[in-house]
Amino acid sequence: MRKTIAALWDFPAAFGAKATGARAERMRRSPQYDGRVFRNAAPRHPMTASSLRDIFREMFFGEHRQLRKPAGEIPLVKSQAETSESGLYLTWYGHASTLVEIDGARVLLDPVWSDRVSPAAFAGPRRLHEPPVPLSAVGRVDAVVISHDHYDHLDLVTVRELLATQEAPFLVPLGVGAHLERWGVPGERIIELDWNEEAEVAGLRFVATPAQHFSGRGFANDGTLWTSWVVAGPSHRVFYSGDTGFFDGFAAIGEQHGPFDAALIQIGAYAPHWPDIHMTPEEGVAAHLAVHGGLLVPVHWATFQLAMHPWAEPADRVWREAKAADVPLAVSRPGERIDVSAPPPVDGWWQTL
Repeated sequence: MRKTIAALWDFPAAFGAKATGARAERMRRSPQYDGRVFRNAAPRHPMTASSLRDIFREMFFGEHRQLRKPAGEIPLVKSQAETSESGLYLTWYGHASTLVEIDGARVLLDPVWSDRVSPAAFAGPRRLHEPPVPLSAVGRVDAVVISHDHYDHLDLVTVRELLATQEAPFLVPLGVGAHLERWGVPGERIIELDWNEEAEVAGLRFVATPAQHFSGRGFANDGTLWTSWVVAGPSHRVFYSGDTGFFDGFAAIGEQHGPFDAALIQIGAYAPHWPDIHMTPEEGVAAHLAVHGGLLVPVHWATFQLAMHPWAEPADRVWREAKAADVPLAVSRPGERIDVSAPPPVDGWWQTL
């Protein structure tokens, strides 16, 4: 009963807040803002009534319904936090949540530890596997990076726990700071950036780079910006795609900020009905090549059912495409810490599920 009451109490807060004052004024000055909402460099594919009917039909009556969840238990690596004063290590916890240990600093990307990705704790897409470790077991974090404000990337409960247990600042796209302030994050711990703006935290350079996506936590979309991210240390660089369709901007990112030692690339939740907001696995490999990404670590799959494709299909397709393009690939189990200088061979662990 107590959990139910708490969930109902948090329901309005989960939607976040609309930017006002100086934050709203800064948004209005952004080249990405058209006076009403943020825009991509190219218009998004329109969603028609026919498309919505096709989505409904495929979602509830499609032939692959039984394949959208794993048949067995997803293997988790439940190791405790490790630290390193040098090198580059990546720990993917599921979906997009990833710890980047880079040149002695520790960066947490799009952390989501809740059971559901929804404004309601009792409804919405539910985890297909538990978090490999409690959030408290992640250890010290020097920065928290958010790509955009969708529920599967920005989670109220996770933010509150990080606020209470960490001192790290939150680096977010324009407008997202209003959500954080509503949730109690003090202004001095919020760093908001427009595309191609940067900040230095813990000896690292963070650059908010373009992406092709959208935003929104309620009925209105695009009131906040969305980004990909460059995380650059003294000796290593990482690119994180966030959620995005494939677009020409990847080549510019690679030219300006690459090459990278590793790239965390979105490969899941794609569909023909939304071709320009989520990449297919093949497009993910193309994006990786365009940014000169080094080791490809696929993310945004396995944890939540957000599209109609079979559960294992993103990993199968990215493995096949990476081999064809001679791209180094690491498909980690949730919770597995990867040394980018010596990644484990791909073993197809998901194919048994």
